[in-house]
Amino acid sequence: MLNIRGDFPIIERLASSANGGIVYLDNAATTQKPKAVIDALNDYYLSFNANVHRGVHRLSVLATEKYEEARVVVQKFLNARESAEIIFTRGTTEAINLVAQCYGGLVVDKGDKVIVTVAEHHSNFVPWQQLCLRQRAEFAVLPVDRQGALDISLLEDELRKGSDTNAGISSGADRSSGRGAKILAIAHIHNVTGAIMPLQEIIALAHRYGAVVLVDGAQGAAHTATDLQQLDCDFYTFSGHKAYAAMGIGVLYGKRELLEAMQPYQFGGEMISEVSVERTTFNELPYKFEAGTPSVADALTLSASLRYLQKTGLDKIAAYEQQLTRYAYSELQKIEGIEFYSPPASSSIISFNIRGISHYDIGVLLDKQGIAVRTGHHCAEPLMHYFGINGTVRISFAPYNTIQEIDKFITALKKACQMLS
Repeated sequence: MLNIRGDFPIIERLASSANGGIVYLDNAATTQKPKAVIDALNDYYLSFNANVHRGVHRLSVLATEKYEEARVVVQKFLNARESAEIIFTRGTTEAINLVAQCYGGLVVDKGDKVIVTVAEHHSNFVPWQQLCLRQRAEFAVLPVDRQGALDISLLEDELRKGSDTNAGISSGADRSSGRGAKILAIAHIHNVTGAIMPLQEIIALAHRYGAVVLVDGAQGAAHTATDLQQLDCDFYTFSGHKAYAAMGIGVLYGKRELLEAMQPYQFGGEMISEVSVERTTFNELPYKFEAGTPSVADALTLSASLRYLQKTGLDKIAAYEQQLTRYAYSELQKIEGIEFYSPPASSSIISFNIRGISHYDIGVLLDKQGIAVRTGHHCAEPLMHYFGINGTVRISFAPYNTIQEIDKFITALKKACQMLS
């Protein structure tokens, strides 16, 4: 895996920068880009920049071919049944909002329930909370333990009992009807703790009780192989920029039967079949959910990044990242006053605090020493409130990171703690 550092121009530049080098450990926020992705972006604008689907000239035809090729690459990467089930979005946030508006608004009524965990990113929390407020439905929030694990028995209780339950941390409930859960929205890998959810067990359980499952794959898609036909989730989302592609591109996968039943919530060009003064009919899948000019170049970078991941080997990436995570966890355990909010077997994320020291102050002093980490609530304020803290220090790994970089981080962290204690 060490050989791939040369594939990432910015990593090489940061390592040799005049200020002594920068160690980048903020990969859960966004990943750096391999040369193959940068080349794909440049190639589009230098060689065949044109709008897709609308022109008969050769540039438009070529752009359309490449754009639809990218959709097929995503389909195969996720092992979806067909490319029409792949909707391009701006990212995970837009994808989840699309489902909350177009599917949630269709099936969730007064007295129904939507289930999430307290560890969800705001993008997989607020859209469902707001849906439940609008529909006067119950918003059921399940607890997790200190390392992000979900008690499956609590989930089953919530699913079984309908809205008449006291498991978890529910709010906004109308408990009179007991109509049960319509939607379960859950992360593949939680972005604070790095805990990996047992998705197959969770999805099968939810389906047994009639709930549709949306998986937030923002932290999952680039770190572990995802087989949607095996998982059998109903919706899956992820963002390109967390998977080595450009910002501004993401994916919504949905089962065809669900997508067909949904009405679009953005209207304009491309998503129509026919428009008259009296009425409009909508385009077929996937185009009815892709109104307006798409981000063609960014979709091509996603195609390039997924091809890069497949060529490198997701199994190799996962094994190497887990090696880095285990090593960092073992070294962090030696630091006095450390409090972990991640399991030792986390995917590639470790969140922690040092007792008596501000996470923000640690982040600033690490930056002064050339270590880039993330501090704060990580867009997961409900989890922070649940843990009784206001934030953590989070480090997160990618395959271009090294054991030597972890050693530099540990040395810098010890120095920061000495200065702040």
